[in-house]
Amino acid sequence: MALLEVNHVYKTYTDVNRSLTVLDDISFSIAKGEFVCLVGPSGSGKSTLLRMVVGLIQPSRGEIFYRGQQVKGVMDKMAIVFQSFALMPWLTVMGNVALGLEAKGISRPEREALASKYIDKVGLDGFEEAYPRELSGGMKQRVGIARALTMEPELLCMDEPFSALDAFTAQNLREEVLDLWLDVTLPVKSVLMVTHGIEEAVFMADRIIVLSRRPARVLADVRVDLPRPRNMKDEAFARVTDKIYSLLF
Repeated sequence: MALLEVNHVYKTYTDVNRSLTVLDDISFSIAKGEFVCLVGPSGSGKSTLLRMVVGLIQPSRGEIFYRGQQVKGVMDKMAIVFQSFALMPWLTVMGNVALGLEAKGISRPEREALASKYIDKVGLDGFEEAYPRELSGGMKQRVGIARALTMEPELLCMDEPFSALDAFTAQNLREEVLDLWLDVTLPVKSVLMVTHGIEEAVFMADRIIVLSRRPARVLADVRVDLPRPRNMKDEAFARVTDKIYSLLF
């Protein structure tokens, strides 16, 4: 059984004057153990699709299944990391990371123990009592990743998680996310990540799903059979990158 199945999904926004179709018959699946990237032009509906996967919004038509169960709202074993960090400025690092656990009614000692585990995993040990205003952009995104990990998801969804960061910090975080995904002691089995960076997708993904301009359709599902760790300067890396660019432009 696939971990995730997206079956003939459409998304149309309608008001009194017009209707706008953003996603047009999108289908794909993700197996356990895969890292999959969604790429496409700006405005093609990548983030909308990701939010449908995690149950934040509903398709206009079509169905999404997680482990055979239809996604009709937010589900256990899936979590999302947002582009904008989405931290509560009045909460400390510990408070932000443990926020989802508090909403689930987990006791304070349990949630702080679990939050501490993942704060350490993302390299923020010692910053538990810091506030977002005291953190760099990279540290803020680490908080967002730790918060998602505390939900102990099997499927981790990420919406352009590195786009607001400088190039050096972004590359460090890419490598750290891959290490977390490959860590067999963690519950994350698969990752679905939205990105507008073709090189980023080739660096990270096992498969790249390429979407067209709006209304988005699946142009291609490209398997990336490059060994890890990947070198962006390799000729094989450039060939895969060029293939994705040729599909989009």
